[in-house]
Amino acid sequence: MRWVTTSWNEVLAVRDAPTEASRVALESLCQIYWYPVYVFVRRQRIEEEDARDATQAYFAQLLEKGYLEDCDPARGRFRAFLMASVRHFLSKERDRTRAWKRGGRTDVVSLDADAEGRYRLEPADQATPEALFERRWALTVLARALDRLHQEHVLDGREQEFEQLKPFLTGEEPKTPYRHVAAGLRMSESAVKTSVHRLRLRFGSALRDAIAETVADPNEVDDEVRHLLGVLAPWRTGDP
Repeated sequence: MRWVTTSWNEVLAVRDAPTEASRVALESLCQIYWYPVYVFVRRQRIEEEDARDATQAYFAQLLEKGYLEDCDPARGRFRAFLMASVRHFLSKERDRTRAWKRGGRTDVVSLDADAEGRYRLEPADQATPEALFERRWALTVLARALDRLHQEHVLDGREQEFEQLKPFLTGEEPKTPYRHVAAGLRMSESAVKTSVHRLRLRFGSALRDAIAETVADPNEVDDEVRHLLGVLAPWRTGDP
């Protein structure tokens, strides 16, 4: 995932007078967060091909028909808007998806070729579409923050260090002891612990940056961080 700075606040600020910049920002957000939408659609007992068509049709409507006018400025969170608008879209999904396909439209977001493979790895329990959407949203935000850290380390020529220290970001002690990591990086054990501490602080900052892109008011970031942690708490998560 390539880190691209984009802003939901930028999208909302110009929704009454769309600009090229606002469209690019919205397209970027859609490209980043398409998978939670796909998961939400699939969990509605919609088959794979139909789910892909519905997801593409939804984003086509969002980008071309101005769904933004339905967004409540008092709840300017892209997460909340996205779920509500997808739910509304699916209530009229059949006619709109058919119209989109008849129009010979090309895909508006790039769904992974293995989207269904990813979906089959989702929990096979009775989680609601809403709960699964929230989980995938949270994991996408975490992956975005992690990707930013990775890019920073690559630019600094410290990619190997990042890969060795990344397992310590979960808050749980990884299977590899500090002393083994230290030996591999030719660092002292105390230096490794210090680097892990700094990396965790930087990860927290990167996570807040990722969330800040999806809210209209900076004061909402703390609430969204708490929401994200609350969403993930009941799950034993793997890789995003």
